[in-house]
Amino acid sequence: MSISLEKGQRISLEKNGQQLNKVCVGVNWGAIEKKGLFGGIKKVAVDLDASVSLYSASKDLQDLIYFGQLVSKDGSIVHSGDDTTGDLDGDDGLDNEVITVNLAQVPANVNFVAIILNSYKGQDFATIPFASVRLYEGTPTRVDQVVANYNIANDAKFSGAVSMVLGSFYRHNGAWKFKAIGEPTQDKKLEQLVKTVATSYL
Repeated sequence: MSISLEKGQRISLEKNGQQLNKVCVGVNWGAIEKKGLFGGIKKVAVDLDASVSLYSASKDLQDLIYFGQLVSKDGSIVHSGDDTTGDLDGDDGLDNEVITVNLAQVPANVNFVAIILNSYKGQDFATIPFASVRLYEGTPTRVDQVVANYNIANDAKFSGAVSMVLGSFYRHNGAWKFKAIGEPTQDKKLEQLVKTVATSYL
């Protein structure tokens, strides 16, 4: 049974008393539908970018995994690749981008692993018909068990925003935990978002 994440919620990454070290973060979204000139429906591609930023205990950026760098420098985090359209034929239930995180291999100098999302073309989150993120056990092509999910569609607070912080993994007493954040930011570009995470959300 998965948890529907709410802002500020913290979850323990344990299963049967054991640390859950390998998890996937999947993001699913749809193309925007607009009425055409002659009454038809036109599909407008949506390019959302899921990224992961790694920070030290002092909140200094250590690495950034995004569409331009699909694997972390140490190999512990792998991005499935850039999806530049979203689901064109309605929600197929599959993730458009998946980031695999092997927490056991994250370097000791990294204390925070933040999951962030931005709209590459500056398309307002509020105009996207559906968008959700889920944290699960499995692989990019197989979902074994959904640990938690977060629905970011149709929430008024995202109106006008093109960047958001989904949540972060953090070390606590030698174990990894996850904190749901789910907050839009005023940033327009990924570089700005990465800095905002460090100053306001860790």
